[in-house]
Amino acid sequence: MQSLMPLAGEIAARLIARKETVAVAESSTGGLIAATLLAVPGASAYFVGGAVVYTRTARLALLGVGDADMAGLRPSTEAYALLIARRMRERHGAAWGLGESGATGPSGNRYGDPAGHTCMAVVGSIERAVTLETGSNDRQANMDAFARRALELFYEAISARS
Repeated sequence: MQSLMPLAGEIAARLIARKETVAVAESSTGGLIAATLLAVPGASAYFVGGAVVYTRTARLALLGVGDADMAGLRPSTEAYALLIARRMRERHGAAWGLGESGATGPSGNRYGDPAGHTCMAVVGSIERAVTLETGSNDRQANMDAFARRALELFYEAISARS
């Protein structure tokens, strides 16, 4: 997490200056995105909530995303990352929503994605989604890489509207 702090500090400075907020829904990063954003002093000015949405049960309980919402979708896709980012933003009344879902390893997920696969999205005044494939089955390294790319995506999005 320490290596992510400079980027988190830049994100925090922009959000604070604009009086904007963020809510995070993450899966395979296990809370690392939220923890990094919360480790910046003054986080209460911009961080409104986060959830580790690791199971179908959690998705329903924390996001209110049921089977009807999932028709034609599956986790670990850009479309799903957009859905959970939108839902977090809406439920928390935040300016920005950030969503992530993937397979950290050492094996792939039940949907057929290999270890090292994740999709992430940011939703706010603009929407963006990306897929990252690390090619690695190292769980901790993937969690770090996924969190870094999610924070980079978020920084790119908030920078694009400056």
